[in-house]
Amino acid sequence: MANAGATWGAPLDSHPDAAFAKVMDLNVRSVFNLVREMIPLLEKAATPEDPARVITVGSVAGLHIGTVGEYGTYGYAASKAAVHHMTKHLAVAMGPRGILVNAIAPGWFATKMASGLLELSGGEEKQAEFSPDRRLGRAEDIVGVVVWLSSRAAGHVNGAIIPVDGGMHLVPGSKM
Repeated sequence: MANAGATWGAPLDSHPDAAFAKVMDLNVRSVFNLVREMIPLLEKAATPEDPARVITVGSVAGLHIGTVGEYGTYGYAASKAAVHHMTKHLAVAMGPRGILVNAIAPGWFATKMASGLLELSGGEEKQAEFSPDRRLGRAEDIVGVVVWLSSRAAGHVNGAIIPVDGGMHLVPGSKM
């Protein structure tokens, strides 16, 4: 699993260039570097019956317009969209080498990184109201998707971006 996550919230007009660069560097470049460095091990582990797997972690903020305004997460949203697009490129490049590459795109999970923005967005209960399943994500929601993508049941899934947000990314006006 290739995951990195940092965010920065600030108004557009005063969003620091250094903060944007830091978020992009950590969230995109480090994921790319990790995958690139793991290629020899992944190729060695791959068989025609059971390809090796890479699972990257994006965000639903990379699927739609995320938080804007006073606490705009411009670099975070752009970085996670970049992870999604990079995942598709890696899937095409690495598929012939016996390596499947997919991404998960988590929505709201009550994590340390999300806690500040979650609070500014009305709290867990308020954000859960936007989700068709009326709750935020739980650890087992991510685990289930990772287990499936890592299993033979997903042996022909390559280049997919799977939202794990209870369908919140489909609801107009919901934000992450």
